[in-house]
Amino acid sequence: MRLDKYLKVSRLIKRRTVANDACDAARITVNGKSAKASYQVKTGDIIEIVFGQRTMKVEVLEIAEHALKADAAGMYREIL
Repeated sequence: MRLDKYLKVSRLIKRRTVANDACDAARITVNGKSAKASYQVKTGDIIEIVFGQRTMKVEVLEIAEHALKADAAGMYREIL
């Protein structure tokens, strides 16, 4: 699954276009490397998202084409 779609489906970012813009601005890294929106996400990847002053780091646990709001949080695990 593409990175921008994963971020939207998992509800880490609200809209796919916003996720795409964040990738273009190099605010998203996967496994320590800057990633494009077309990057194919795999289970076990570490995604780091920079929101202004705040940084969120998550590990991909599951990849699903569609997820209900209640199930979306189970697609990743936040790393402190």
